[in-house]
Amino acid sequence: MTLSRRIIWSVGAGLAGMLFLSGLFFGIVSWAGGLEHAASLFWQDRRFIFAIVLGFGIQTGLYTILKKQLFLPTAKVGPSGVLTGTGGATSTAAMVACCAHHVTDVLPILGLTAAATFLAQYRTTFMLVGLGTTLVGVAVMLFILYTERRKVLKMSAKATLPEA
Repeated sequence: MTLSRRIIWSVGAGLAGMLFLSGLFFGIVSWAGGLEHAASLFWQDRRFIFAIVLGFGIQTGLYTILKKQLFLPTAKVGPSGVLTGTGGATSTAAMVACCAHHVTDVLPILGLTAAATFLAQYRTTFMLVGLGTTLVGVAVMLFILYTERRKVLKMSAKATLPEA
């Protein structure tokens, strides 16, 4: 695979992850309170939401690099898959927490008023946890890539040493 195709794979996966998480946010919030309300909430929490979406995109791109071995032959991907899933789920829950109280307006039959109020009250905390989870996932994947790169460099240095 050429270098440009590897870059396209990893960047494309990252952009797809960003679009997926953004679409999920706008879809749920629009369903609960309308598109105008979704745009308003996005703008209100834009720093958190943009950081979470960007972090998830980076995490998705790094996971693709590890899983498909785009730049390095990796012996293991470690917990990167679990961290990507956990980061995505936590980030989605955090972003949806800001509008959860509107879901009870739409579906009062479910009796989720207390849970939705709790989520809305601690939405900033949930967003910080989501961002933290994403950052941990990115750090773990970068560490895995770093250690795998060192292994490859060590093996190539041994291969180029002249035998005595």
